[in-house]
Amino acid sequence: MSALPALTPPDSSEAQPFWAGLAHDRLVLPVCDACGHHIWYPRSWCPVCGSDAVTWIQLSGLATVYACTVIRKAMGPWADAVPYVGAYVELAEGPRILTNVVAEDPASVHIGTEVEAVFVPVTDGPEGSAPRQLLRFARRTIA
Repeated sequence: MSALPALTPPDSSEAQPFWAGLAHDRLVLPVCDACGHHIWYPRSWCPVCGSDAVTWIQLSGLATVYACTVIRKAMGPWADAVPYVGAYVELAEGPRILTNVVAEDPASVHIGTEVEAVFVPVTDGPEGSAPRQLLRFARRTIA
């Protein structure tokens, strides 16, 4: 098993604060000023009430596994990384995110596992480009 691929995500000016936060090891998401909904996926308007008044805030990065599976067969750059965990995690602030849970033993990840955000450098970025990172999760460490 090798590390999960960390390929450059597509650019989105609408989600720029999210990517800027990840570059500095911070999870930043918009919150609707009108209804208080924490918005996932990152965008500049609220999918609940339609308001375009949002404030980008830093979240805790703490989450719980809501649903998960161990992927044992994959294609392309993911084939060398099997087995790995695909999961929905529910952030402490509410949103559920489709992600990977990084674990030495993928079978040890289950519904209810407490996890925290980890920031993974993009591995295929162009030479000299600004650093980019991806959001993944790992079993929560006790401080």
